[in-house]
Amino acid sequence: MMDRVVLIGADARRQTERSDTMGNASKPGTAVAATPAGRRGWQIVWGVVLIACGILAVLMPEIAALATAVVFAWLLIVGGIGEIAYAAHTRTQAGFGWKLASGILTLVLGIAILVVPVAGVASLALLVGAFLFVTGISRTMLGWRVRPHRGWGWIVFDGLLSIVIAILIALGWPQSSLAFIGLLTGFTLIITGLWRLMLRPLAPTP
Repeated sequence: MMDRVVLIGADARRQTERSDTMGNASKPGTAVAATPAGRRGWQIVWGVVLIACGILAVLMPEIAALATAVVFAWLLIVGGIGEIAYAAHTRTQAGFGWKLASGILTLVLGIAILVVPVAGVASLALLVGAFLFVTGISRTMLGWRVRPHRGWGWIVFDGLLSIVIAILIALGWPQSSLAFIGLLTGFTLIITGLWRLMLRPLAPTP
């Protein structure tokens, strides 16, 4: 009698495990095993496209700089319209005038860059140069402060290199603005494409 009960319990356990296995196999989440290859394929395609666009931008920096300025202008226009709409939606709250003024200034700046993209490129180059100069000073000071630690020389080198690039931008501004922004856009696209090619997809979680 006890043997029969044990056999019945074992059979019930096997049927339960079989049904659980079939249920898990039928769930959409278990089909993820085939998706990493598909994601990897699209990631490779996107990386190759970015690298190709980056090479074209390096070969034609002036066109790339103008395209960058146009994209930046449209971002400002969309952002300005959004700010104006938000200010109008919250007009009963405090700070309505400042919100509206900020939106209008952003919109006008975007339209101005779109109308005169060369001036927008020069402005971008000036902003990048100022950013590099400030970050170069801060990194140099940081490397000097952590001087006993390993790798402090690389931090100082990075900071000094940023300062030198900022000075070169200032000396060549605005004549070299088109070439600088175009080359910066191209190298950024190439680096982004390379790390997309090198990045491995994450393994699916059980």
